[in-house]
Amino acid sequence: MTKVLSVGGSIIVPDKPDTEFLGKFVAMCTAWLDADKSRRLILVAGGGAPARVYQNAYKEVAGAKADDNAADWIGIMATRINAQLLKACFGDYCKNDVVYNPTAEDVCFDGQVLVASGWKPGFSTDTDAVYLGEKFDAKTIVNLSNIEKVYTDDPRKNPDAKPLDTISWADFRKMVGDEWVPGKNCPFDPIASKKAEANGMKVICAGGKNIPNIQAILDDKEYIGTTIC
Repeated sequence: MTKVLSVGGSIIVPDKPDTEFLGKFVAMCTAWLDADKSRRLILVAGGGAPARVYQNAYKEVAGAKADDNAADWIGIMATRINAQLLKACFGDYCKNDVVYNPTAEDVCFDGQVLVASGWKPGFSTDTDAVYLGEKFDAKTIVNLSNIEKVYTDDPRKNPDAKPLDTISWADFRKMVGDEWVPGKNCPFDPIASKKAEANGMKVICAGGKNIPNIQAILDDKEYIGTTIC
């Protein structure tokens, strides 16, 4: 049984690496894996604060000449250092190198944990998570971020925005659109959404800091979050 967790960079590095969270997260995941040696986890790391800090610095320097492709590469490099941190924290559970290209034919998964980072410009690590789910036959992607549920609108801007327990792919894709912009802040990126829908996948968006809730999701028990399907 293989499950995919897309771990938002804002969870790993909100401003600096959140060691308290990482310790609890690794402990929960390894206990879950130890309970059944057939269980496997694919973890895809987002960029978090380092990505946005460096992207903003580039845009400030470049001004009107700022290029989306260059900004994306900066964000991708941030995901790579976060992924290396996750890999190191899981020690012997993760036997393979960090995956940079989820479509490569030589991607190996020899341990119980596989860690991936961003790949190339044009989408976020959500899309990498969908590619790896497809490669290793995982039908559910758990997207962990700093929001507990998907809302009808941005709750920071619209006080009338309502949290959703479930939403169809058709309705969700109307919300997020079809285009990716580097640093775009949405529950699940538009490119990943299109591919996940085409693959018949389910995505669960949930708060990344709620460790018991993440365990409930892994155990297929009742959880707090939004299911997109």
